[in-house]
Amino acid sequence: MCDSSIPAAYRAPAADGATGPEAVRRRNFPPAPQPLPVPVMDNHTHLDFPEGEGPVGIKAALDAAEAVGVQGAVQVGCDLESSRFTVAAVDQDPRLLGAVALHPNDAPHYAARDELEAALAEIEHLAAHPRIRAIGETGLDFFRTEGEGLRHQEYSFRRHIDIAKRLDLTLQIHDRDAHADVVRVLNEEGAPERVVFHCFSGDEELARTCNQHGWWMSFAGTLTFRNAANLRAALAVAERDLIMVETDAPFLTPHPHRGRPNASYMVPYTVRAMAELTGSDLSGLCAAISENTVRAYGSWA
Repeated sequence: MCDSSIPAAYRAPAADGATGPEAVRRRNFPPAPQPLPVPVMDNHTHLDFPEGEGPVGIKAALDAAEAVGVQGAVQVGCDLESSRFTVAAVDQDPRLLGAVALHPNDAPHYAARDELEAALAEIEHLAAHPRIRAIGETGLDFFRTEGEGLRHQEYSFRRHIDIAKRLDLTLQIHDRDAHADVVRVLNEEGAPERVVFHCFSGDEELARTCNQHGWWMSFAGTLTFRNAANLRAALAVAERDLIMVETDAPFLTPHPHRGRPNASYMVPYTVRAMAELTGSDLSGLCAAISENTVRAYGSWA
């Protein structure tokens, strides 16, 4: 059965081999939300990651997003392959800007193959493209990496900070279970002029640190999860001119569709939750998010 409220590019028939309605539902994309009254941008998405019933083209994905008030997105690289994809993608559609980097969990693998220096050099080369506006996602991840890998991870993070500063690009942070150490490294290296904590995962304390330093906090669908009291506390104290919104698609689909594939067209679910949690006028919040995103990355035009 085809749900006409799902954007056409994301609709697909039930997959062969499904074991029941729930199995099919979890491979299908959720319905489109009501459009936002003022357009915003998706601060972080991965258009190269296949999800759901199959791949969706760049234009179709951005058309679906634009139809609900998401007028642009930042396509993010995590390794050399996805960073190369990002550079090609930003040339295909003016609604995209890009970020390139080695993900903190990938850096140790490059190091183990003695390829880290060459990979970092290529990231810097790719970052010279005029529509690549950020170095990211980079940072620290203490959830999936441990032992000797942490040393390579921190070294890679420091090198990405240096690249962002020398090229005058925004730094897009991946921070998982590593808040204090991410802040420590930023302070030791001297943070770039523009820093964004992608998929902000901290608490009120980290939000106040970001306020102090003028670092942007980008909230994802995780804000809507029932167990995310820390994120709601952080949003409550985050300065309005330092907040953004993202999907991290195809991951982190917001409530009430958690567990299904995510896409940029679902940003409005999170924005409306942000407005409700902060008691903000929706139009005013959308305008602030859009202005913040342009200040971080420059114009999409």
